Amino acid sequence: MPRLLLVHHSPTTSVGALTDAVVAGAHDDDVQGVDVAVRPALEATAQDVLAADGLLLGTPANFGYMSGALKHFFDSLFLDIGGSLSDDGSAAGGGSEGRKPFGLYVHGRYDTTGAVRSVLAITGALPWRQAAQTLSVLGDVTRADEEAAYELGGTLAALLS
Repeated sequence: MPRLLLVHHSPTTSVGALTDAVVAGAHDDDVQGVDVAVRPALEATAQDVLAADGLLLGTPANFGYMSGALKHFFDSLFLDIGGSLSDDGSAAGGGSEGRKPFGLYVHGRYDTTGAVRSVLAITGALPWRQAAQTLSVLGDVTRADEEAAYELGGTLAALLS
């Protein structure tokens, strides 16, 4: 059975609401035969990632960057999960073969640009491909934001079914 892994850092009510909606969407009744595993970023392991057929990432935007917990996830597992580096130590993009689909949602009070950019810079050096548009939410989470998060979870799960 294909596995969708959700790695998130949800320290606030706002990010928690988005995470709950993403999980609900991934479990939508129209999506059959997908195992959904949910891991806090500080608990996710390389084995979790390697066993997944697709991924969802969730983070708040903190000081113009992804959360420290999601950064720790990447720092701890990058090479073990297929990340590649250029000779100068910068992230290197891989080929298109065997790239796992992923989605991203980010919540910020004022701006999410830096957080999105930082995650996409790292994922570009992993054997992953962005399979859905990034969900960026500013300020209070609205019903429309929760619906978009639900759709994101459902879309990634449906890609694996």
